[in-house]
Amino acid sequence: MDYLDRLSRFVEETSLEHLPEAAVRAARLVLLDTIGAMVAGSALPENRRLAGSVRERQSRAAATLLGHGGRVDPLLATFVNATAGVALEVDEGSRLGGGHPAIHVIPAALAVAEEAGAEGRRLLESIIAGYEVCSRLGGATTPRPNVHSHGTWGTIGTAVAVAKLAGFDAGSVKAVINLAASMSPANTWTTALEGVTIRNAYPGRSGLEGILAVDLHRAGFTGLRDAPADVYGTILADRFEPQDALDGLGGPLRIQQNYFKRYACCRYNHFALDALLAMARAERLTADQVERVVVTTIPFGPRMADPAPASMLAAKFSIPYAVAAALVLGRADAPAFVEPALTDPRIRALAARVEVRVDPRMSPRRVDYPTAVVEIVRKDGRASSGSTSVVRGDFEDPVPAAEIVDKFLALAGETLGATRARDVVRLVEQAETLKDVRDLTALLSPAP
Repeated sequence: MDYLDRLSRFVEETSLEHLPEAAVRAARLVLLDTIGAMVAGSALPENRRLAGSVRERQSRAAATLLGHGGRVDPLLATFVNATAGVALEVDEGSRLGGGHPAIHVIPAALAVAEEAGAEGRRLLESIIAGYEVCSRLGGATTPRPNVHSHGTWGTIGTAVAVAKLAGFDAGSVKAVINLAASMSPANTWTTALEGVTIRNAYPGRSGLEGILAVDLHRAGFTGLRDAPADVYGTILADRFEPQDALDGLGGPLRIQQNYFKRYACCRYNHFALDALLAMARAERLTADQVERVVVTTIPFGPRMADPAPASMLAAKFSIPYAVAAALVLGRADAPAFVEPALTDPRIRALAARVEVRVDPRMSPRRVDYPTAVVEIVRKDGRASSGSTSVVRGDFEDPVPAAEIVDKFLALAGETLGATRARDVVRLVEQAETLKDVRDLTALLSPAP
């Protein structure tokens, strides 16, 4: 069997009955974390307006607009919910896959499962299968320098999850993968770095396309024999190595090998932030003691070196801003990237004194070498330095599940209310026992 045959067979055979409890726990936690990201992001003004415009369309009312209330076609719910889910930069990701599988899998899986009234067990199986495939294809891909992974192989993750919910056999799953690959959006980093919010629609668009890939298969459309190799090998990537997608298949699941974000910004900031905040705590360092900061990090770092970002999203992709905000505020959570922090003169002044350098040996996927070295020079001339290899929250340095639950409650509580947010936690913690996913989705908008 070729690599697509083996991945498709994995999807067909994925069953909670044959998975270790650790894998099920991981899937539940990823589901909770991703719901929190979507609900919290739904509160942003542009996402409220998008939900309002979608509600005005005539469609079958089958899937919930998370954080807003009301039901729409699963296609449209997926688009809105996935778009909201990346707005605050708090969604989990895959170091091994080089992107964010959950936000490309869960919005559609949840919407389609809700429409079908599926059991929670089937929802978790679809999430695990979609996550595994798109993370593996992401790991086999070396994207071109300006290609943003959001929305590329994520289309396949959505399609696989929806195909799993539909009960497709391996042959149909393979056909859907090939259709979805040829529908992959081509997206750039430029929008994120300049802080324009069309970037947030990347996973929404790929989720919509992934559902359509399943519809196209049902309608009899045909795809290439190996569409991922065509799309990633010739257009979106410098290199695509199909056999790399099979490395470790049959071992720990990729959903068990993820990372959870502890800071509300681009993952590439986290390398410096972990080192910086550890130093600040250990040395009782305050921002007014700091003359300048030098961050040495991965080769992508200089693209994130703008010290004066003009928007919330741009600030989340600025190493100088994130470093300065963390020193001034002592944190890098969601409020650290919006007003009044965004225009705080203390943060702006310090960000202008943060220098970003490169070590070409550093890589976000390495664990045997630093991902960032931070040097702090004080105003009295003293200097100190610290480094990060694996970021806290990665599966190699995990945080307790209770910390992810607390993160969810903080993110979702403001929109859903504290009591309803705790009810969501309770249901997700027993997701595989739910007889109808709609028992969960009914809680994912504010109480009437």
